This record gives sequence, C-alpha cells and structure tokens, in this order.
Amino acid sequence: MRRILRLVRLEIWRQILGWSGAWWFIVTLVIGQAVAPLLGLFVWLHVPVAGAQVGTYYLAVICVALMTASFENHTFAQSIYSGEVAAALLRPQPPVIGPLGENLAIRLWMIVFGAPLIILVGLSVGVSFSPLALLAALPALALAAALRFFFVWTLAMAAFWTERVHAVVAFGTVLIFLLGGSAVPNALLPDPLRTIAQLLPFRSMLGFPAELAAGTLTVADAAAGYAISLFWTAALGCCAVGAWRLGIRRYSTVGA
Repeated sequence: MRRILRLVRLEIWRQILGWSGAWWFIVTLVIGQAVAPLLGLFVWLHVPVAGAQVGTYYLAVICVALMTASFENHTFAQSIYSGEVAAALLRPQPPVIGPLGENLAIRLWMIVFGAPLIILVGLSVGVSFSPLALLAALPALALAAALRFFFVWTLAMAAFWTERVHAVVAFGTVLIFLLGGSAVPNALLPDPLRTIAQLLPFRSMLGFPAELAAGTLTVADAAAGYAISLFWTAALGCCAVGAWRLGIRRYSTVGA
C-alpha cells in the first residue's frame, strides 16, 4: 500500500508539472464546471420557495464541482485511441495510477484557478458556512470525488468499443446536471422524482456534499445520504474494474 501511495504521489506531481503550462485551458475547464451552478444560482436566488440558504448551497455546488470534475473522456480515452494505453500496461504498476494521478492533478489546478470565482460569488450573494457543517461534508466530498471518477472512467472505457466516447460521457454529464442538484436542488424536486434522485448516484456526486455544507439536511437525511453514497461508491468501483477487464480483453484480442 505504501508503494502504491508513493506512486500516486509521484504521478500527481508529474501531472501537476505537465499541466502547469496549460493554465488557459484549465481556466476554460473551471468556467465549464461553474456555468451550470451559476445559472442555477441566478434562477433560484429569486425564487422565494428556494429558501435563504440557496446561495450557500450553490456556492458549495461550485466548490464540489471543481473538486470532483473528471475528464477521462479527454485523457484516458485518448490514450486508448492513440495506443498509449499499451505502454501503460507494460509498466510495473497498476494501470489506474496514471488516470488517477492526472485526475487529481487537474482537480488541484482547477481549485487554484477557481478560487477567485468562488470568493467573488461568495461575496456577491453573502454566504455563510457553519464549521460543523463543513466538517460533516468532508467525507461526502471524498466519496463524491471517488464516485465521479469511477463513473466517468467507466464511461470513458467505452473507447474500447466505440469512437463516440465523448457522446457517452456527455450523456452521463447531463444526468449529473439534471439529477445531481445543479439544475434544481434535490429538496425542490417534486415527488416521486425527488425520491428517485436521492436513490441514484448523481446526487451523491454533487448535491449531497453541497447540502451537508449548507446545513440543510437533518441527521437522518445525512445518514441516509451517506449510506447511499457508500453503496454507489462500491458499486461503481466494481463496474470500473469489470469494464477495465472486458476492455483490455477486447483490446488484446484485436491485436492492439
């Protein structure tokens, strides 16, 4: 385990250095992740039924989006198309270390470049976070980061079978936007859609950590949310492993 952690740290550092010259592209990624929550903020901020905490909630959504964003359809999938994944298979380390290290490095850069936007939005809408609420949201944020990585990485492995991987991942992104709490806070969804959204993994990837940070959940709702997040983390982790094994089997079969 210590060796794996050391390899991950080295890969993160290597990717941080590699992405340091692409600051302009990272800015576009930050904008892309922030646009949807900002639109939701502007809409729901003027709706009385949304409540006084809607500004705090949407600022938390922006933070969660930047800290959990995954772009494996642009990074890992391209390595499949170019054949670079074959070289990764020959390295004496688990193949997931490369995508994971690049994923975490991009997220770190996005947090750095997204900090001015977060501060500006926070000052504009007058948000207030409770330290206890933020502490309660930290494990949910870690689960959301893992969930979104497993989800996007699994979808990106469609590149083993099709050249339309961007369309596959885009469909998953739309589901996160609609059911994850960006378009509409989960509490404002009508039944039975609210219950369905709570049971699916998309809220756990975005809205659930934001709701905890905003302090809008009861203890029972928070416990139920954590149980759902843990279930989907395990389930999507298994899906990612299964998709990898099937994809590599096909990759080897066609002689790549």
